[in-house]
Amino acid sequence: MPRNVQILSTGSYVPERVVTNAEIDSLMGESTSQWLIENVGIRERRWMSPDQTTSDLIVEAAKKALVRAGLSAGDLDLVIVSTDTPDYLSPSTSIVVQYKLGADKAGCYDVNSACAGWVTALDQGARYLLTESTMKYILVAGGYGMSRFIDLKDKKTANLFADGAGAVVLGIGEEQGFLGSQLLAVGSFHDALGIYTGGAFRPCTPENLSQFGAPKVEFVKKFPKTFNTEYWPRLMQGALDKAGLTFDDVDHYFFTQLNLRTIEAMMQLLKQPIEKTHWIMDKWGYTGSPCVAMALDDAINQGKGPKTGDVILFCASGGGITMASSAWKWTAK
Repeated sequence: MPRNVQILSTGSYVPERVVTNAEIDSLMGESTSQWLIENVGIRERRWMSPDQTTSDLIVEAAKKALVRAGLSAGDLDLVIVSTDTPDYLSPSTSIVVQYKLGADKAGCYDVNSACAGWVTALDQGARYLLTESTMKYILVAGGYGMSRFIDLKDKKTANLFADGAGAVVLGIGEEQGFLGSQLLAVGSFHDALGIYTGGAFRPCTPENLSQFGAPKVEFVKKFPKTFNTEYWPRLMQGALDKAGLTFDDVDHYFFTQLNLRTIEAMMQLLKQPIEKTHWIMDKWGYTGSPCVAMALDDAINQGKGPKTGDVILFCASGGGITMASSAWKWTAK
């Protein structure tokens, strides 16, 4: 018998500290608030406290998702964590999450596809359940702690990035949930945006730290302005084609939450009403990989989320450039 993979529940978490555009301007010593609101849509963001780390954010989001699914951490068979701001270079952040949650019987691993990582991890979780008959429940979680890697002298990045986490619990049900997915990549931009100090390419030697400073997120070269309009429709269509669906069939779109203007332009390009999408960057800033899961959870919490039978479509892209899209039929009660 075929196994039907479903999203059973969602959860998200943002730290308590609210950082307004005015505070960012003060920290940077330059005013970018009005430009940021008009061109990106960000008004404030959340930063984690000094005693928090990426795994802590993920654990809080995961706890919410588990409660809503009516499960305990001990029920999990696998924990997949998406992050490009890990607790450590090694070992994985997923093993820290497994320990802190108490998911003792779960295997675990990390996915780093930058900001496309959570949708990529979601695809992997679905395929595990489709093919592994011994598994029942998988946690797919993402965490972003980019405030630890911000250079407050860099106005291109310091006002964008924030911290947060999102999670879903996947399980098996009677009705089909997972419909199809599509992954794309353009590797020629691997050196355009990222954290380039701290790995094997540029280890934290005294010489490198003196020349480049501590590990920090940085834009090195520009992306084409037309990149999203060129690739996102093709990316999403690839996922929808596998389900025999069109853009009109989609009830809820969840995009990478970096730029509200980009989302508005994409919905116009697809000829879809803006009410079919949801955004969180205005209040939570840009939370990278888990932002699409956080947007889904926030929509549900506001009573704007999908209803049984609705088609939802995730579309995410990140440094590299990596891209992922995934289509689902909503079955969660």
